[in-house]
Amino acid sequence: MKTTFQYDHYYKYDELKNCLEYFAKQYPQLCELESNCVTEMGLNQYVMTLTNKDTGAALEKPGWYLDGNIHAGEVTASMTAMHTIDYLLTNYGSDAEVTKLLDQMTIYVIPRVTPDGAETYLSTPYTLRSVNREYLPEKGGIKEEDIDQDGVIRMMRIPSEYGAWKKDPKDPSLMTFRTPSDTEGEFYDIYPEGYLEEYDGDENLKRKKADWGLDFNRNFPYGWFPDARQGGAGKYPLSNPETKAIVDFVLAHPNIGGAAIGHTSGGMILYPPGTKPSSQSPADDIKTLKAIAAMGEEELGYVKMNIFDSFMKDQVNYDSGALDDWFYQSQGIPAYTMEFWNIGEKAGCPYNWFEPDKETPEKALERFNACMKWVKENAPQYFSDWQEYDHPAFGKVELGGFNYKFTHQNPPENLLVKECENDTRFNIRFAKAMPKLKIDSLVKEDIGNGVYRITAVVGNTGYLPTNLSDEAVKLKVSKPVAVNIKGAELISGKECEEIGNLSGYSRTVTGSFYGNITTFANANAKKKVVWVVKGNSGDAVTVTACQEKAGKACAEVVL
Repeated sequence: MKTTFQYDHYYKYDELKNCLEYFAKQYPQLCELESNCVTEMGLNQYVMTLTNKDTGAALEKPGWYLDGNIHAGEVTASMTAMHTIDYLLTNYGSDAEVTKLLDQMTIYVIPRVTPDGAETYLSTPYTLRSVNREYLPEKGGIKEEDIDQDGVIRMMRIPSEYGAWKKDPKDPSLMTFRTPSDTEGEFYDIYPEGYLEEYDGDENLKRKKADWGLDFNRNFPYGWFPDARQGGAGKYPLSNPETKAIVDFVLAHPNIGGAAIGHTSGGMILYPPGTKPSSQSPADDIKTLKAIAAMGEEELGYVKMNIFDSFMKDQVNYDSGALDDWFYQSQGIPAYTMEFWNIGEKAGCPYNWFEPDKETPEKALERFNACMKWVKENAPQYFSDWQEYDHPAFGKVELGGFNYKFTHQNPPENLLVKECENDTRFNIRFAKAMPKLKIDSLVKEDIGNGVYRITAVVGNTGYLPTNLSDEAVKLKVSKPVAVNIKGAELISGKECEEIGNLSGYSRTVTGSFYGNITTFANANAKKKVVWVVKGNSGDAVTVTACQEKAGKACAEVVL
């Protein structure tokens, strides 16, 4: 796919900023760059608005939202978002599909939700969930640290007669479980590479709780629970400026009708609801959510699944406070979480989300060892064999394993562009599913004596209905289509007629009947509006249909 920049490495803040500023300067009629908020480190959470300004204002067109990097280490998502921006701008005018998209729609992109967290992740050996801000710290245990100063925090195996691990007899670089009968031999504890902080009074080792424990995707308003229920949730919903800025932005842009939210990893396309079984949501909504997710399966090769039904292992104390649920379950907006990259699949041992009972500890270890082998063979720059190290607390230990950041959490750089290209294809297809108003016909009938009957048929040619979902209707957040008439004196009818919602072709009932395929019933995607007006011959009468999610359509008839 043709792009201006290369997607063979992960951008730090300055490079991401320079690329965005280049686009804003190079394509002023197609995009606008703003700072959505300024972080504690003084970095910008940027938002790029893409649309052809010559074909109408951004808010008057159907809108679609894309983001990445809610979690600091999931930098693949910021690169896929950047690639989509790049592809749309670079190919406008030469690619008919891209040109039509930016002529008729508005695309909003926040490529890096947490610039502070991502910069820490990309510039230091540390991993972190969302941001480098201290949150409910606890002392005691092994604190992750790059103790051998090779730039990576790897695994650390500590010889211990109490250890639950032993070297794999077939391959000493790998580990296996110690069996109940293993009473003789070398045994190990395995922890992240790091130093030992003060104990809490006993001799049992443990990992130290992360100081940087905030999780932005537990901080959104819908389904928020306090930290005692789900770690990292924050003091209250939207207590982080980065998450509040997203919600404020979406509410200030009511034309947004769909959302794709970028994460890693696992190779999944997750669709809501995430706080209740999908059977408790409107059936037509689930049908359309699945259909859009199926396009992601085609383009990305990932599996689609409902968040609550399949992704949540614990359906009592489930994770919530996520952005996708806020979009759908409070705003009625179809939203997807893209979990990019799947090293397990590359290693030939993927996780089966649909049969979690088969995920035994032995199966998990088999997958881990398969991933270790894959990294050693396919990304050796990110692999280190076990090396002895003289630890100040434990004496002789061994450090080794892969660089988790760019093997498990994100793809090695040489495989990044494929993820970007596949996701851009899906993003374009998803955006094209938005509702789109059209004046299907506008007819005048001369009744006599300067009186005319004006008949307009207003339609929605998009896949999604103008209300986006039945959930939006239930929540009472959907707005009706409004049809305005100007240019003549009204005798009957209203200057602004509200005609309710217009279905998209997703609501057309199709199937087969006695062997033939058939349309059982068209969607209610068109409605007729009639006025009687008085005017002079030659007067121009304008009819405008508008709805915040479906844009605006205009037509004119001369009396």
